[in-house]
Formats: sequence, C-alpha cells, structure tokens
Amino acid sequence: MSPVRGILFDSPLSRLGYLYATAVGLVWGFVWSTGRVQRRDGLFVFTGMPTWTFGRGGSCVGGCYLTAHNVSNDVLEHEAVHKQQWLRYGFLFPLLYFIAGRDPLKNRFEIEAGLEKGGYLR
Repeated sequence: MSPVRGILFDSPLSRLGYLYATAVGLVWGFVWSTGRVQRRDGLFVFTGMPTWTFGRGGSCVGGCYLTAHNVSNDVLEHEAVHKQQWLRYGFLFPLLYFIAGRDPLKNRFEIEAGLEKGGYLR
C-alpha cells in the first residue's frame, strides 16, 4: 500500500471523516425525521424523512441511514456496507462515489454493497 493510501484509507483521518459525516447525519436526521429513530445493523436509522432530504430510496451518511420508509433487512444490510465504505474512505467517500457515477448498476460502491439487496435489480 502506498503511503498516501495509508494516510487516507482505513486511517485515523478516514475515521475522522466518518465521525464528521455521522454527526451531520445525526443532526439532519433529528431535524427532519418524523418517524421512529432506531439503531439497527450498526446504523442510526431515521424514518419519516421528507423525500427531498435524501437520495433515491434512502441515503447513508456516515453511520446514519436516512429514509422515508425503506427499512427492509436487505436494505439495511446494503446500507451497513455503505457505512463501512464511509469508515474506509472518510471525507473522500462522497467524491469517490460521485466519480463512480449515478448509475447504480455501474457504481462500484453500489455493486460492492449489493445491487439486489439495495433494491436495484427488482
């Protein structure tokens, strides 16, 4: 592994990015959630979110999953992988995700999280 990768990925710096994203997700979730807030699969799950407050069927921000009602076991397993991606890449994750593209069938992060469990192959 290159020294740059060692600093940016799976490092104290990436963990700081994950913690920051989780703090943002917690604030966003508590401000906009009108539903039940739970802790499932290592995620803070905020339901009852207005659809404009997250992307697609739901969004993982750090250790928080924000959604209106999309909380099946499969989806939460998929989102738990995104949480691990946040831990690995930290502050870089949103940029890397953007570069990977909006098409979930080609986005390496969605593929890694499981397209079927994420509801992309139904």
